[in-house]
Amino acid sequence: MISFNKVSITKKELENIKDCLEGGRICGDCKYTKKVNEWFNEKIHSNFLLTHSGTASLEMAALLCNLKEGDEVITPSYTFVSTVNAFALRGAVPVFVDIDPKTLNIDANKIEEKITDKTKAIFCVHYAGVVCDMDKINEIAKKYHLYVVEDAAQAVGSTYKGIPAGTMSDFGCYSFHETKNYVMGEGGGLVVKDEDNFLRAEIIREKGTNRSQFMRGFVDKYTWHDIGSSYLPSDILAALLYGQLERFDEIMEKRMHVWNTYHSFLEKYEQNGTVIRPFIPEECSHNAHMYYMILNSEKERNEMISYLRENGISAPFHYIPLHLSPMGQKYGYKEGDLPITEKYASRLIRLPLYADMTEEETEEVCKALKKKWGD
Repeated sequence: MISFNKVSITKKELENIKDCLEGGRICGDCKYTKKVNEWFNEKIHSNFLLTHSGTASLEMAALLCNLKEGDEVITPSYTFVSTVNAFALRGAVPVFVDIDPKTLNIDANKIEEKITDKTKAIFCVHYAGVVCDMDKINEIAKKYHLYVVEDAAQAVGSTYKGIPAGTMSDFGCYSFHETKNYVMGEGGGLVVKDEDNFLRAEIIREKGTNRSQFMRGFVDKYTWHDIGSSYLPSDILAALLYGQLERFDEIMEKRMHVWNTYHSFLEKYEQNGTVIRPFIPEECSHNAHMYYMILNSEKERNEMISYLRENGISAPFHYIPLHLSPMGQKYGYKEGDLPITEKYASRLIRLPLYADMTEEETEEVCKALKKKWGD
């Protein structure tokens, strides 16, 4: 069976974990957490904090946006539930916007019409590692004095006009879940543009205390300063992630090779109307997080999933749009409210893609598709 995803682990990650264990400090903010933070600070030229999940990073961003009961947050429905849970936990209400049919990202041209006097933030999502139209989104946010949070869980290593994903707004949120490009099992990261917000983020991340400042010797004791929670990961997991970051270019190159192989193979099938391939805007560089294809109907999509499974290939669909979920219905949404989201979500299928995927495995997927569709 060709798995949809496999984690790429080498001696480097194992050596880091062993070193962490032998060092005797395995809680948060120890040796390897600091190494990861420093690596990202240098890579993306922004303030970065490692967290225990992408969900935690989004929750911290919602706290830093000062969201409260009754506030409205503009966001796509085609996303993972963590995007919305982050601010729903504060009592804020999702205002779903349809997606761009080319990128499957939030349609920036449909945002402004959804803004009211209750709107406080835009939570955009860089789907499949392709960055949203950040120029347009930031322009709207500036006009209406809104916070912008980039859910860049899938976009570590992607760029927009040469700028790293997650660094073009007030807050950026990464994920290092085992299904992502760079992994630590469960993990995430928060990017904070403003220095004052970064200091507050440190406090929120440390249960609302100024312990980080205490550990740096800036204060002689630490105490409770703000609301917060325990958003730190174990240093063992940070050691694993640091090994992945030491292999950053290698992992990116391997994933890109698989992505490009699929993309080239499917070109003729897009030209004859069998599928729609991912679209990468000229201003974006992506990270080969995911390779999806859009079939012509939900029936075709479901038949293809079954067919590939019968041929030993795991190829799942993706999100059920949040506005169609039981919670979405509680917010008053119904089928037909976001027609483009509904249309594409019902026809999308994801192909296996991971760094250690062999040429033979990639070829087997392509051969199965060719057998199904013919020449």
